[in-house]
Amino acid sequence: MIRAHCLICAGAGCISSGAHALKEALTAELKQRGLDNEIRIVETGCMGPCDLGPVMLVHPEGTFYQKVTALDVPKLVEEHFIKGRPYQPLLPKEAPTGAVVNTQRDFTFFAKQQKIVLENCGLIDPENIHEYIARDGYAALGKVLTSMKPEEVIAEIKASGLRGRGGAGFPTGVKWELTAKNPVKPHYVICNADEGDPGAFMNRAVLEGDPHKIIEGMAIGGYAMGANNGYIYIRAEYPLAVKRLQIAIQQAYELGLLGKNLFETGFDFDLELRIGAGAFVCGEETALMRSIEGRRGQPQPRPPFPAQRGLWGKPTNINNVETWATVPIIIRNGASWYGQFGTARTKGTKVFALAGKIRNTGLAEVPFGTTLRELIFDIGGGIPNGKKFKAVQTGGPSGGVIPAQYLDTPIEYETLQALGSIMGSGGMVVVDEDTCMVDFARFFLEFCCDESCGKCPPCRVGTRQLLNILERICSGEAELEDLDRLEELALMVKDASLCGLGQTAPNPVLTTLKYFRDEYLAHIVEKRCPARVCRDLLQFTIIEEKCVGCSVCARVCPVETIFKVGGQKKYYIVQDKCIHCGACLEACKFQAINKTSEGEGFIPPPRPAVLELPPGRKPTAVVTS
Repeated sequence: MIRAHCLICAGAGCISSGAHALKEALTAELKQRGLDNEIRIVETGCMGPCDLGPVMLVHPEGTFYQKVTALDVPKLVEEHFIKGRPYQPLLPKEAPTGAVVNTQRDFTFFAKQQKIVLENCGLIDPENIHEYIARDGYAALGKVLTSMKPEEVIAEIKASGLRGRGGAGFPTGVKWELTAKNPVKPHYVICNADEGDPGAFMNRAVLEGDPHKIIEGMAIGGYAMGANNGYIYIRAEYPLAVKRLQIAIQQAYELGLLGKNLFETGFDFDLELRIGAGAFVCGEETALMRSIEGRRGQPQPRPPFPAQRGLWGKPTNINNVETWATVPIIIRNGASWYGQFGTARTKGTKVFALAGKIRNTGLAEVPFGTTLRELIFDIGGGIPNGKKFKAVQTGGPSGGVIPAQYLDTPIEYETLQALGSIMGSGGMVVVDEDTCMVDFARFFLEFCCDESCGKCPPCRVGTRQLLNILERICSGEAELEDLDRLEELALMVKDASLCGLGQTAPNPVLTTLKYFRDEYLAHIVEKRCPARVCRDLLQFTIIEEKCVGCSVCARVCPVETIFKVGGQKKYYIVQDKCIHCGACLEACKFQAINKTSEGEGFIPPPRPAVLELPPGRKPTAVVTS
């Protein structure tokens, strides 16, 4: 008789932290102690708190363990399964109070979430269709095929207020209706799983943890829109998601939940995977369809929209992973039930990927209307290491930054747009006081430049010129006039680009200019980086009274610019050779390296009369002054 279930997170994050080794060790230990018939081990999808991995949830108690390694297993089994008490060293602690958390429901990270899309992630084996069925899986599909007309399904989705979770927030039911009413046949449905934003992993987690929900949602959509064929377009960088989707599709075919005559109603629906090569622009729907067709993924002008002329010139509906995953829940529980979550303008919940300078990195699902402060500080745990919150970027590389004064903004499509940002697919990158906002904008603009397909000049040329200006500012070579050029060019790229990539690429630039203009001015006028990040504006010196002469800094210097002061144990950095890499600062254990920005007025100590080579270094230059 099974008396406990050990749910081990087998999402990509926990696997990289050693989840497979944990499972093997736990399996062996339970067998050795004769408990293998009493304790069942289940590999699940992502549970959410990725920074705590590998994580494990034990039912029926609901005890939640964090950072469990194979070495912890003997003591864990002894304490929890033999002595019947939680193993205290592996219990998580609340941030920033440090209070020990015994169960998952007591953990603030989970307690303040409302899981709808993620209801099965972390609870079921994603490679076992029967576990999905046991959680009412495919009940919604059976309901629509046996008791609802296609137009009734669309009406239910419209009544729910569901909006596309891929970024634009277009009403899903309206989109379905446009496709369904097109008389041209055949119709197609597509799942956009080409999630390419840096710091975003919402769709990947759903695909890895609950793949059948996407399959069921697409089959329902296919019935409602008169489509008998569907495609899931997923990037090749998601091998685990690809594997679990392939298993799920095969299982669905074996049980008659895909293929011919579903539920003996005469409705046929076939589903295929299409693997993308990782081009960010293929997340744009017209580029995605060209890629499925075997052509180069480049955006096309709209109209015509996909509902008018899409895949192979036929009416096509495209929704992203999270949108499709929400459909079965709405059908199962009803539009009125779903409408109780969220706000008047935006119903339901949204999954966010919390990343960057935040204590609890990972996935969180909250109702629309939740404030940024609640998500970042209550669920995310706030900023680590005693640092101050500076800004959050929403919507990936095409999103904008939102500063601290707007932390109490409720999260909706319109409220984020009013601040110059976007919802995007749900990525949130939090930064603290040590982040240079000019360099931050440069980083994401560089990503957009690299990912531009090059088809339209405003994006191809404009983003490159924007990047050039930002690089001049970061290196202290810009003029005040460059700020006007930067803003004017950003607005032109935003207005004139063909697709969403170019139209939103300037958002990080425009919002940092709006909210952190003083940092741009410091770089240009004072030749100073306030956050001490931009390398060309930094200088490193050795604090003489703290230097113990260990020579570590000299040994790690990649350009051999640190020398021993003649006749002393102290060391000295020759400024004209330093490349400002910071290797000496990271290596010094005595806090003897001083980092300043050149515009701060700090004057390096005078160069000693004689500099000697550190031990073990061959002479490569004259080192005496």
